[in-house]
Amino acid sequence: MAFVDRVEIFVKAGDGGRGMCCFRREKYVPKGGPDGGDGGDGGSIILQADPNADSLTALAHAKHHRAQSGERGGSSQCHGRTAKDMILFVPPGTVVRDRDRGHVLKDLTEVGEKVTVARGGKGGRGNKHFATSTNRAPREFEEGGEGEERWITLELKVIADVGLVGLPNAGKSTLLSRLSRARPEIADYPFTTKYPNLGIANVGDDRSFVIADLPGLIEGAHSGVGLGHEFLRHVERTRILIHLIEPYPTDDNDPLENYRTIRKELELYSPELARKPEFIALSKGELTDTEEVRQRMADELQQEVHRISAVTGQGLAALMTAVLRKLDELPKPAPVSAADEFLAPVETAPLI
Repeated sequence: MAFVDRVEIFVKAGDGGRGMCCFRREKYVPKGGPDGGDGGDGGSIILQADPNADSLTALAHAKHHRAQSGERGGSSQCHGRTAKDMILFVPPGTVVRDRDRGHVLKDLTEVGEKVTVARGGKGGRGNKHFATSTNRAPREFEEGGEGEERWITLELKVIADVGLVGLPNAGKSTLLSRLSRARPEIADYPFTTKYPNLGIANVGDDRSFVIADLPGLIEGAHSGVGLGHEFLRHVERTRILIHLIEPYPTDDNDPLENYRTIRKELELYSPELARKPEFIALSKGELTDTEEVRQRMADELQQEVHRISAVTGQGLAALMTAVLRKLDELPKPAPVSAADEFLAPVETAPLI
């Protein structure tokens, strides 16, 4: 099944049921008066963050969603049945936007969070409500209100504490498989990773954090070159970056230049992203003479470069301890908000 992290869908809430116009007719009650009941409310469409959803694939195959309408009112002041709300489940980390207006309706970052993207129409009133002292037999009633409709854009941004970035074949998937129980595809050719993989890295007996293996970036990724451009948005959610560098690239490039290439792509995509805390790790540390490469990079960059090996486990404990210490110092990331004035005040998203 393909991984889908962006989709546009149309949502239409149910219309309200029509109010009833009728009069009470009963033995010994010659002037029963108006007796029409109200129509039921239409169903709303609600998006809810569900931990069992890991992509937007299901919504990509069904792009039109319509909730049921309320039933019409009945005689004897019977209220029409209110339609059930339609709940669509999306992964945590889904940003909901109005497609045509462009503003953020809700950023569903926590499991169980909800947002009403289309409100159901109110049921119409029956003729009972229109009785007055001078109009005791009203024939007026209300049609049900129309349910809201809109096109919305859903964009999934993977929520992880730590993101692994680097050129293809830098060893990101191998490292993730070593640190967690995730089993991403691993091969010796570029672009093996085609979508983000998540895993939980355990540090000690009681500490853990979520780590994401992101598709390899290449030069020009910020402008749409390679696979990285489609997934750079996922890096925005992470609080810390681990930049993996291959000591002996297969194309014989300089590891230091490879590092600077990816740093430039991050800065061009988002200056804020480039300012995130970063740990530099030289992967495949079991290879010969990698210590000389590590030392040269540390001297050139004037910052610590970790030498690690996902095969032997060398340096992993020290790196994970440093990452966990840094995570404790950082605040939780704020939800995405393109325009606060458009955000729903309490679990709703108005059509404005």
